[in-house]
Amino acid sequence: MKLTPLTLALLPALLASPLQAAPTELGKGEGQLNIVAWAGYIERGETDKSYDWVTGFEQETGCKVSVKTAATSDEMVALMNEGGFDLVTASGDASLRLIAGGKVQPLNLALIPSYSKIDPRLQNAPWHTVDGKHYGVPYQWGGNILMYNTKVFPKAPDSWSVVFEEQTLADGKSNKGRVQAFDGPIHIADAALYLMTHQPALGIKDPYELNEEQYKASLDLLRKQRQLVGRYWHDAFVQIDDFKNEGVVASGSWPFQANTLIADKQPIATTVPKEGVTGWADTSMVHSDAKHLTCAYKWLEHSLNNKLQGDLASWFGSVPVVPAACDGNALLGPQGCKTNGIDNFDRVHFWRTPVSQCKSQGTCVPYYRWVSDYIAILGGR
Repeated sequence: MKLTPLTLALLPALLASPLQAAPTELGKGEGQLNIVAWAGYIERGETDKSYDWVTGFEQETGCKVSVKTAATSDEMVALMNEGGFDLVTASGDASLRLIAGGKVQPLNLALIPSYSKIDPRLQNAPWHTVDGKHYGVPYQWGGNILMYNTKVFPKAPDSWSVVFEEQTLADGKSNKGRVQAFDGPIHIADAALYLMTHQPALGIKDPYELNEEQYKASLDLLRKQRQLVGRYWHDAFVQIDDFKNEGVVASGSWPFQANTLIADKQPIATTVPKEGVTGWADTSMVHSDAKHLTCAYKWLEHSLNNKLQGDLASWFGSVPVVPAACDGNALLGPQGCKTNGIDNFDRVHFWRTPVSQCKSQGTCVPYYRWVSDYIAILGGR
């Protein structure tokens, strides 16, 4: 085992986890597939009949798909720890925890022929690849963009300051009580990203790798933000309602909420501020105790077909991990990938699980402290 900083950080958990080999062949489909997924990721046409990448899969494979929606990465990890699922669409702040905890198994990419179609920048990404072993198949990616009300912001805000610093907005009213922030410890990285630009003397090079001083400054900023935030959101549909009915005018968000609101003819737009954005590159991972392994592998291959990738990108507002899916998709349209941010890849700091031994500066604050300290901030401490 090559002792990289990541491996060293995960080593105690990796050594405690049972070693598991990837399958060399698949049997007959088991007739069932249980998936933990983000809202909007596994659609069968129930919301809009145009968006259905499940029905055809079930008919072709005989694998009946059941989906459990999770609102946060922590919820996904908890559900996978409980068991009973075959697959999870994990973001980067969950995937390494699942690997270290032995809850997902290494994959045999020879059983997933379409893997070679994936964007090369994602094929060996560090949030699903450990010491050369692949534990997941990239699914979609995107940024945590700034969503805003165009009636309040006639011009797109160019900085995250509108959600971090109290100020008077263009309508003459304060932003206090009218902005939101994400209800998850990984939001600490958004504060760190903001400080990378506004307090360069801190020397933050990576928003997921923070020493004690950098971490304290990030928490201090979040305590200030606590005085502004009307609600911490984790449910996409609750945030949609808040922008429609509760006077929320700006927040970090996902393209899914923005697309839904825009389709409803709401005065909503999004932007990538000058500081850049955090983001997610989600990965389909197989539970170490998957009861429906053949169906799981069939889904992994199915998930990479061009139509599914393009349709999902159109529905969620994300970017396909298969670049070829950007061309010729009726739902996505010729400019869909550009609209959804494909050109912003280098401006996205993708979610990763913070670990104690980090590449940029040796020793960093690990994720368990992010969890406890963010809970304290939400409670006003």
